[in-house]
Amino acid sequence: MSAEPPVLPSAEEARRWAAEELAKSEYREAEPGWLDSLWRSFLDWLQSLDGPAGADAPVPSPVIGIVIAAVIAVAVILARPRLNPKARQAKEVFEPDSALTAADYRQRADAEAAAGNWGDAVVDRFRAVVRSAEDRVLLEPQPGRTADEAAFALSRPFPAEAARLDQAARIFDAVRYGNWPPGSPDYEAMTRLDTDLQAARPARDAAQDTAALP
Repeated sequence: MSAEPPVLPSAEEARRWAAEELAKSEYREAEPGWLDSLWRSFLDWLQSLDGPAGADAPVPSPVIGIVIAAVIAVAVILARPRLNPKARQAKEVFEPDSALTAADYRQRADAEAAAGNWGDAVVDRFRAVVRSAEDRVLLEPQPGRTADEAAFALSRPFPAEAARLDQAARIFDAVRYGNWPPGSPDYEAMTRLDTDLQAARPARDAAQDTAALP
């Protein structure tokens, strides 16, 4: 292995490296609105490092390199959620072309819960709720349906369960798309909701209206 010391950029090289890195399209597309002004302020600061003639000695290159690395690291952290394909996709309940039945999802959820995989268990149990509603013609199968949409549609045939459905949808999104770690109580609550909806008799008119939704 080489024992050569690390390359220390000059102020001009540091400006160029930062500009090239942070100007990449993925950062520009992913940045929050306020990051643009922060980026412009940072560029202005870099331009000021050389200082006017007769000013104090410029900032040493090692210090500039450390600052550049810190700024790039912050940009990556801020942009990562939006660069993540999973975070950018629509918050759909089912994965594309899923042909699993409600019973399949329940079986998978129980197996995942037994293994302590509460996140997967919660997600699949909510999918069982939605698939079961489709099987009962309470929901029309609809590609791309989100958890919020499913919960809202199901609150019409099951108005007494509207709050629990809304909470279940929030938990599903938090686990599936927000990396929130659920626990055993969350799975138990989702299972009770699934069981109660299976046993409940839907409001007939509302169920018919819901099934007719596009």
